[in-house]
Amino acid sequence: MATIRKTITLTQQQDEWIKSKIVAGQFTNDSEYIRDLVRRDQERNNDIEAIRAALIEAESRETSHRTAEDIRQTVKERLKRDGQL
Repeated sequence: MATIRKTITLTQQQDEWIKSKIVAGQFTNDSEYIRDLVRRDQERNNDIEAIRAALIEAESRETSHRTAEDIRQTVKERLKRDGQL
């Protein structure tokens, strides 16, 4: 994958934070740290989109007409059948 050179501006506190991560051995340089932040942000956004899609899908389904007691009874019957109750 091709790399692109970027120039960014940070506060002194942010720069010191990045340097502390490098000194601690978590990253080898500033670029590696920034790339890691971007990757994690991308993963987080992908996770959020997956959750949104699942919620939209769930909202479009019909709701169950079973009561909580019906569901408990079904679970109880399965547990008895499987010898777990």
